[in-house]
Amino acid sequence: MSRLVAVGRATAATGRRVAAFLRRRSIDFGELWRQSLQFRVTISTLALSSAVVFVLGMVLQNQITDRLIETKKTAAIAQTRAILDSAESELSGIDAATDDLKPRLENALRKITSVPTGQDPTSASAGAFEPVLASADPGKSVETNVVAGPFDKVTPRLRQFVEGEQFSEQIHTAGPEGARTTYLMIGAPITGAPRPLQLYLLFPLTAEQNTVSTVQNTLLVGGLVLLFLLVLITNLVTRQVVHPVRRAAAAAERFADGDLDQRLGVLGEDDLAKLAQSYNEMAASIQRQIRQLEEFGQLQRRFTSDVSHELRTPLTTVRMAADVLHASREQFPPGLARSTELLVDELDRFEALLGDLLEISRLDAGVEELSAELIDARPIVRRVVEQVKVIAGEAGSALEIELPDTPVEAELDARRVERILRNLLANAVDHSEGEPVRVRMATNEHALAITVQDFGVGLRTGEAGLVFNRFWRADPSRNRRTGGTGLGLAISLEDAKLHGGELEAWGEPDRGACFRLTLPLRQGEEWEQSPLDLPPDVPPGGFIGIEPDEPAGEVSVTPDLVAAEREEVR
Repeated sequence: MSRLVAVGRATAATGRRVAAFLRRRSIDFGELWRQSLQFRVTISTLALSSAVVFVLGMVLQNQITDRLIETKKTAAIAQTRAILDSAESELSGIDAATDDLKPRLENALRKITSVPTGQDPTSASAGAFEPVLASADPGKSVETNVVAGPFDKVTPRLRQFVEGEQFSEQIHTAGPEGARTTYLMIGAPITGAPRPLQLYLLFPLTAEQNTVSTVQNTLLVGGLVLLFLLVLITNLVTRQVVHPVRRAAAAAERFADGDLDQRLGVLGEDDLAKLAQSYNEMAASIQRQIRQLEEFGQLQRRFTSDVSHELRTPLTTVRMAADVLHASREQFPPGLARSTELLVDELDRFEALLGDLLEISRLDAGVEELSAELIDARPIVRRVVEQVKVIAGEAGSALEIELPDTPVEAELDARRVERILRNLLANAVDHSEGEPVRVRMATNEHALAITVQDFGVGLRTGEAGLVFNRFWRADPSRNRRTGGTGLGLAISLEDAKLHGGELEAWGEPDRGACFRLTLPLRQGEEWEQSPLDLPPDVPPGGFIGIEPDEPAGEVSVTPDLVAAEREEVR
């Protein structure tokens, strides 16, 4: 048992050294465990097999050891009884005098050792022994004991039982340090003598220990070989399953990257072959559907673009006629003059919708290009605030802005960023319910962020993911001041993606909404975190407020601004 424990400790130490070596080689077992099914199955099999082999080895060792000890003990007891009869006949007439006792015990001890073992057919299996004869009286001191043989090897516990007239046995290790031997000690009282006499036979268990050590070594070597074979077999069997799965995963990745012609080879008729065949059928079906969708999308985009372009000519003609009528509206009766004004307003909305449709069709077709320049982003925000200031005055909402004190230089397409912010600010004013609208800008090492926050009706649960859908409205019955087409936020989202950024929304009922635009400072540069939080953590106050200083009906709109807005729509 001690040898097996020592070997286990040595194996554990070796395992720790191997683990340290692999750590020095930068092998991440956690990542390997998560990513490799073959590694997990092999290690699990190794762990479970080690436990089974260890338990089986312990059981076999205990069974063999118990059987050896039991056989030794049976033979030793039989041999002790045979020798006990000879000792009793030899010492039956012994004199009780102490001076004559020791020579008689030594003489009897020599005769005991010279008794042929063949007298008892069961005694030959007990092996060699060391006899001890002693005359000890339990009622007297140890100094009065008369002994013959290695009496010091007999344990006090065994002497106590034998001196009490009991046939006893004990396994004990005795001898000097460096040469200690384990004995099976058998003790028996000798009857028929005028004074108490005891017989002890010490059977060395060296042969049994050697046998147990051989069994331990055999079990250890056999267990290691068995574990190695199990790991090898498990690795080979698992590889037969994992390798086709890896091929399928690689093919699926290439298929997801756009290689729609990627297929798996079908070998045989087993389950893996059926899996490959099913994958190929699925890939072919997906490929057909994707191509159908691409064709349908191209037809749809072409139809939208063609219709939008074809509407340009009649719209221009109607616009010219409407402008003539609108210029002469003062000469018309009141009803006709009002109809002329409504006609011009609806033509403006129709022209804006047509421009948005053309923009969406270009974005869907992927033909839009980014005209990015290294500019300061702060003037863009100021221009948009000035443009939306008029409708903010009509709504009674103050525009509050917070901009960095230093220039924020970034590679931006100023026209697209301005269009994004104008859409966000116009929507915020429409839903602010007269509350302030806040605009913030912040920057970090890789990105800049702009948030537009209102404190109006807000968004219900789930609507933050719907606001960028085309023609989606949170409340279609709301009275809007900007007359939006329903495509503004969808175009803004595409413009943000075209910059390599993102546009996000947050809102809660009666707490308002907040939109966050995050753009990289340099085109093609990766960014991880936006400089501003969403939901926002803006405290009340502390902003530069732009109050609506021009009431509705008295604002002045310059022709240049109107022309710029119409050009932006086109």
